[in-house]
Amino acid sequence: MASTTGTNPLLMVEFRVPFDRIRAEHVEPAVAQLLEDARAALERLAVHEFPRTYDNTLGALDDFIEPLDWAMGVIRHLESVATYPEFRAAFNKVQGEVSAFYTGIPLNAGLWKNVKDFAGSTDAAALTGERRRYLHKTVDSFRRHGADLDAAGKKRLEEIDVELTRLTTKFAENVLDSTNAFELVISDEQDLAGLPPSAIASARQSAERKGLEGWRFTLHAPDYFAVMTYMDRAAIRRQVYEAFAVRATEEGRDNRPLVVRILELRRAKAALLGYADFADLVLDDRMAHTGERAMAFLEDLKTKTERRFREENRELHEFRRSIEGAEAPELDPWDVAYYAEKQRTALYDFDEEALRPYFPMERVVAGLFDLVSRLYGIRVEEQPGAPVWDPEVRYYTVTDETGTMIGGFYADWYPRENKRGGAWMDSLITGGPRIDGFRPHLGLICGNLTPRVGGKPALLTHREVETIFHEFGHLLHHLLSRCQTRSLAGTSVAWDFVELPSQIMENWCWERDALDLFARHWETGAPIPEELFQKMKRARTFRAANAQMRQVGFGFIDLLLHRSYQRDRDGDPVEFTRRLLQEFSPAPLPPYHAMIAAFTHLFASPVGYGAGYYSYKWAEVLEADAFTRFQAEGIFSPEVGASFRNEILSRGDSEDPADLYRNFMGRDPDPKALLLRSGLA
Repeated sequence: MASTTGTNPLLMVEFRVPFDRIRAEHVEPAVAQLLEDARAALERLAVHEFPRTYDNTLGALDDFIEPLDWAMGVIRHLESVATYPEFRAAFNKVQGEVSAFYTGIPLNAGLWKNVKDFAGSTDAAALTGERRRYLHKTVDSFRRHGADLDAAGKKRLEEIDVELTRLTTKFAENVLDSTNAFELVISDEQDLAGLPPSAIASARQSAERKGLEGWRFTLHAPDYFAVMTYMDRAAIRRQVYEAFAVRATEEGRDNRPLVVRILELRRAKAALLGYADFADLVLDDRMAHTGERAMAFLEDLKTKTERRFREENRELHEFRRSIEGAEAPELDPWDVAYYAEKQRTALYDFDEEALRPYFPMERVVAGLFDLVSRLYGIRVEEQPGAPVWDPEVRYYTVTDETGTMIGGFYADWYPRENKRGGAWMDSLITGGPRIDGFRPHLGLICGNLTPRVGGKPALLTHREVETIFHEFGHLLHHLLSRCQTRSLAGTSVAWDFVELPSQIMENWCWERDALDLFARHWETGAPIPEELFQKMKRARTFRAANAQMRQVGFGFIDLLLHRSYQRDRDGDPVEFTRRLLQEFSPAPLPPYHAMIAAFTHLFASPVGYGAGYYSYKWAEVLEADAFTRFQAEGIFSPEVGASFRNEILSRGDSEDPADLYRNFMGRDPDPKALLLRSGLA
């Protein structure tokens, strides 16, 4: 039975989100009501009966959509972390109409006229700072989103965006369902040879949860990477690799036709809006500005990396021969991580599993909070009793130096079958300074990290620790924002700048003094032994060229798909991307390799990282260089922390990101810092 207006928990923006009360039956009536309200507000914005001012034009434009934003943010989040068939059906039912409404905002002729009228006024000419930037970005955004199209063009654009929303939502659902459809249950303990005790215990626990005998493995990250890295049985590694490589290609969940159609629609959208291709459309408002410049950036990184990439792969094959004889075969894709881990152990006497006991989840999180308190003067405290979507979720508040609450966030770190894979941060409420005082921000971070097993705390890999720090960097960008304009606040920045605050946080995971804040043995409390720490540091650049080429390869296929790919000329997109990726792969890719069908970064939202995957490497250049200032002046320096907070984290998109970077560093970025850190210079 549908909820009444008075009891529907999605109808009023609440900081204390009632996650415990939101059900599938609330979705459709709430969205219908919120759309009706938003349409009425949009019509009021579009009338021409009074002089245009900043407040009644741009200020109103920034605020009127917040109730719908909040509700859809909550609904979309629950579909990602606590989905079930009825909720998914309700979500899918409202997506198209909501997408059409958002697409229609810049297409509203009356609103566009009012924006242009204000932009040409003397009041607009007198704007400065954040308000001036918001005006210019609004005008540019309206044009880029079709405000100058004729009626037929506007109708076609709306149709494209609605279909893209439907297809990309289905793409994400297929990946989740396909991932969950696989399980490998091993009954013979001898087949577990090579796996670390943590992985074996986790697999046993997984089997018990399902009422099964033996050990159960899935395609979720902790299981998949443990099998690929440590499992001695090559046949089992191959079986799991093959299942992972063909996700979302099976009947009923086949994403391959969706990829073709999504690319067609994105290409049509770019052409309709007057751009050469989709990359030029989405990069117009980013630091790279054009697909050509983004491609040149990747080409340069590839040139500087490929010689060492080939050397690393030759060395790995020679290593295999050294232990298996001169007749040892070439490496298959399911062999690479396995032999690389053995090679790393041989070269550096370093086993990453040796670090796990020093990274209990609770202590890692506490150390992270200690670190950001030192750097940014904030205090993070858990607040029990908040409504959550799963018992494992924790809620925290963040206060500043004066004790004022500036934000809150939820943390959901462990995998579940009703939760999508990967790790991410999202915002639920964007606050900031207002006329009536400061409004706190609300956000969340999610992951799929190693869970607790057998009475022990969750013991993480070092890479998982980096993941926590990375996502918390995104969260800080949101929580520490001081923008008055909601549309410019927090992470609403160019996507090739947005990874700077997240990726820079990973650097503290490699600093001895920072690790001593949280890297303590879960039983004894002892810090990481110095010998083990030095081994870890020496091994940091092991196969760094392969890691870089992997990311560059993903960037290449992304840009080529969105700039030049043509189905008639280039064939099936799965085969097209497999051919391209081969150049960046350390081993021959099998003919069934179809990773593009599960590449959610590119195809799980209407834009997402489509034509923007290069952003990870672009931002890595920025953060590697920016961290050199912390290294020079002190990794706990409150002065440098305050500068980073004031010049980067608090500023959102209130100024050109290149200027923000120069304000912090006093110069343009130096790309050598990344190559030096990676051992590739």
